[in-house]
Amino acid sequence: MGTAERVLAYGGGWLDRAGPLRTDPTRLSELFAEPTTVLLAIWRDRCLIDGDGPVRLSAERAALVRSAAAETVFLGLDAETAVFAADLSDLPERSAVELAGAVRSVDVRALVGRLEPGHAAVQAYARGLLHWHRQQRFCGTCGAAAATGGGGHLRTCTGAECGRLLFPRIEPAIIVLVEAPGPPGRCLLARHAGAAEDAYSTLAGFVEVGESLEDAVRREMAEEAGVTVTDVTYQGSQAWPFPAGLMVGFRATATSDEVRVDGEELLEARWFTRAQLRDRVASGRQLGRVDAIDHRLLADWLAEG
Repeated sequence: MGTAERVLAYGGGWLDRAGPLRTDPTRLSELFAEPTTVLLAIWRDRCLIDGDGPVRLSAERAALVRSAAAETVFLGLDAETAVFAADLSDLPERSAVELAGAVRSVDVRALVGRLEPGHAAVQAYARGLLHWHRQQRFCGTCGAAAATGGGGHLRTCTGAECGRLLFPRIEPAIIVLVEAPGPPGRCLLARHAGAAEDAYSTLAGFVEVGESLEDAVRREMAEEAGVTVTDVTYQGSQAWPFPAGLMVGFRATATSDEVRVDGEELLEARWFTRAQLRDRVASGRQLGRVDAIDHRLLADWLAEG
């Protein structure tokens, strides 16, 4: 993806995350009370929207939503304006929508292309952080309840003999464009279990404990497609808070044309030339999700030809 930084969907958010403020609950309370402060509303991982997009609440409406929220977290500062997010997941959907003055709830991924990228990044940030809170209400060590702190970026076990600090965890995954070892130029795409007929995408997988990103690339390609790769090269990364991913893009070169799919995660894998991919695009097929890094990996590869 070149040496220059390129911002992908859900990246490039302009908020100053203002880490030092997270440990100052008095100042956070003061910020929330300011009339210019903005509150974003989330319901079960979905944005609450009105006719203009995701609702941005302030003043009395923000205070009302906060009073009904299971969690309210501090996201950061937009210049001098504080931005918080509130989780209304404990309410029925219609009640949450009405309370926030919205018209409906939608997945933030459905708004990509309609929202300015920085706004999509902030909405995804709010979604991911509030999702973590819903999944981390209790300590995994002793089972005691975990209390919110750090402006919503920390939970602390309340067990008398535990007190473990719990932080949001990121789940890194690699995604790889594999090139054939010789001419003509070809890349490897696969049809995943559950995918529609003739739906192909790049290969990906989660990084395991004790494994580097490059090791994960080599393991996943061997396990899923029976392909040994070399020249593993970093291309870029993408925040993917659905619920807590970080997608790390690579290119690699196969040592042979032979492919042996595992039959479980991958049902089929094929080599595609640039001409074949262009024909697929011309017929209306997409190069991966338009908001995902695999789309960029494929588009860049096509552009080089």
